[in-house]
Amino acid sequence: MKYTQLGRTGLKVSRLVLGTMNFGPQTNESDSHTIMDSALGAGLNFFDTANVYGWGENKGRTEEILGTWFAQGGGRRDKVVLATKMYGNMAADGEAWPNHDKLSAVNIRRAVDASLKRLQTDRIDVYQFHHVDRNTPFEEIWQAIDVLVQQGKILYAGSSNFPGYKIAQANEQAARRGSLGLVSEQCIYNLAERRAEMEVIPAAQEYGLGVIPWSPLHGGLLGGVIKKEATEGRRASGRSADALANSTVRSQVQAYEDLLEKHGLEPGETALAWLLTRPGITGPIVGPRTTEQLESALRALELELPEAVLTGLDEIFPGPGPSPEAFAW
Repeated sequence: MKYTQLGRTGLKVSRLVLGTMNFGPQTNESDSHTIMDSALGAGLNFFDTANVYGWGENKGRTEEILGTWFAQGGGRRDKVVLATKMYGNMAADGEAWPNHDKLSAVNIRRAVDASLKRLQTDRIDVYQFHHVDRNTPFEEIWQAIDVLVQQGKILYAGSSNFPGYKIAQANEQAARRGSLGLVSEQCIYNLAERRAEMEVIPAAQEYGLGVIPWSPLHGGLLGGVIKKEATEGRRASGRSADALANSTVRSQVQAYEDLLEKHGLEPGETALAWLLTRPGITGPIVGPRTTEQLESALRALELELPEAVLTGLDEIFPGPGPSPEAFAW
């Protein structure tokens, strides 16, 4: 396993992040535990979840599955860098009371305690804001976070889905308080969605945040979806089906799969390996539903992409370029 520092911190994390969003909705508890055992056995030490995972009436279920896995002992908890997120309303459906969502000090305190109980642990290593809260000032957010750090309930704070200017605002306010501020940002970033290169990733690099891309295969679009249609009869679904309905996107994806077939490369592994070459990237989140999918993701760590492939990928999926040049003279 390959490790790196999480942003400007001294924390060492694996260059792949185990995403757990499928645990519960797609993968049962026993199989989820097996995947986590396999991940840990391979040296993958960075696990990511969120309080809302499980969704609907099962919100919190994914954290509970991690909690029962930690409760098995064997040093599991101390070997894992545990990250979870909060923002969404955790009240029961139809009972969405005020202050049960977003980033008020009231809800941060409530959400931390609830997650700790579900996760069966005494601390959260990286506590992340799942979205921007435009109505809560960062002075209030950092006051709440500083108290939780002092109590030992969380160690670091991170963001998710923040624009570049909010990363700057958050860390400038933290610096004025003498607080560490954000140490990581989770954002959507992959070959087919490169807008983060304009503002988010540069802001993260400037302020010392590790960048953790989510949806590295863009909802399956970069996982060989056209070839699977032709050879396995597997129809695209969800985000990838919607994207392929656009003839321009379909042509891009076909060119992508043709390029990789020419070089004997597997699409999903290549998409992950490409992210690992990008500046500022800590490691992408992979969300395996099976151990076989986990094994495929792990192979990406050893994949060295030839220069011809990297050049071809840039030609097929050109990035926006740096700002302000991307939108100015």
